[in-house]
Amino acid sequence: MMDVVAVDIGGTHARFAIAHVSADGAIELEDPETLHTADYASFQSAWQSFRNSKGGTLPPRISMAIAGPVGGEVIRFTNNPWIIRPSLMESKLDVEQWTIVNDFEAIGHAVARAPEDQFIHLTGPDEPLASDGTISILGPGTGLGVAHLWRSSAGDYRVTATEGGHIDFAPLDSIEDAILARLRKRHNRVSIERVVCGPAIIEIRATLAALEGRAVPEEDDVTLWTRAMADKDSLAAAALDRFCLSLGSVAGDITLAQGGFGGVVIAGGLGYRLRDHLPHSGFAERFRAKGRFANLMGEIPVKLIVHPQPGLFGAAAAFAKEHGVSQ
Repeated sequence: MMDVVAVDIGGTHARFAIAHVSADGAIELEDPETLHTADYASFQSAWQSFRNSKGGTLPPRISMAIAGPVGGEVIRFTNNPWIIRPSLMESKLDVEQWTIVNDFEAIGHAVARAPEDQFIHLTGPDEPLASDGTISILGPGTGLGVAHLWRSSAGDYRVTATEGGHIDFAPLDSIEDAILARLRKRHNRVSIERVVCGPAIIEIRATLAALEGRAVPEEDDVTLWTRAMADKDSLAAAALDRFCLSLGSVAGDITLAQGGFGGVVIAGGLGYRLRDHLPHSGFAERFRAKGRFANLMGEIPVKLIVHPQPGLFGAAAAFAKEHGVSQ
């Protein structure tokens, strides 16, 4: 058994947990602790706070999933002022081994190692993800994360994080034409991330309101998602349905581009919130609506990962992968 401090850092929160990694690669997380990044001047300060909560000592191993690029001598976070200097990890944190990965790369590692009961079926054949082949992964949140996982029946796997969220948005009907036209007023180029991410519900609802000639108040995306999920606002609920259609189209396009015929996984905090809605939405029809490839798309299992802490689990899995702990 090897213990690792798993860390998942975004713009608002930093989550910490002790991960127990068995010799066979099985991973068990202790209860996570969530800190607000705004409450700490640096990652080192947050690390010390977590260490104090654990009695003053931590395992000499850390694996970090970071929202943003992870290369270079200085790692800067996308939405908070912290920085990480990998060359100083040993002296600043008193650790002997470390792994640093992009947050969505960590999700890919979580998909590779999570047990089957951590996935729910969305569409396609109700069977496990392929043990040999490519699996496409995408997750709507503040933006749209995209990765792919290749694994072999011999037990090996590789994860590649991508910038697939920045592919051009391709509307399929008149409503999506209108969404695109609205977004083009502010963006010369409209990527799929502008339509398939949490904040996009604002623009989707505004477009629907304009089509109906209705005036709507300005509201943030959190408020709109809450009302949409509660089905207490007809326009917000219609925007949610439209979001699911676009997510299905995008998932299908990503799958074709990556060759993710071994399965598709929807991840991310918003994906998790939609777990009860997606199976009954137009997601599946749009996923399959790829012309001559409709039959092929219908043969691909599409899952939603429901692990409560995929970032932390994936960070621990990335450490196990890099440092030679078998699955």
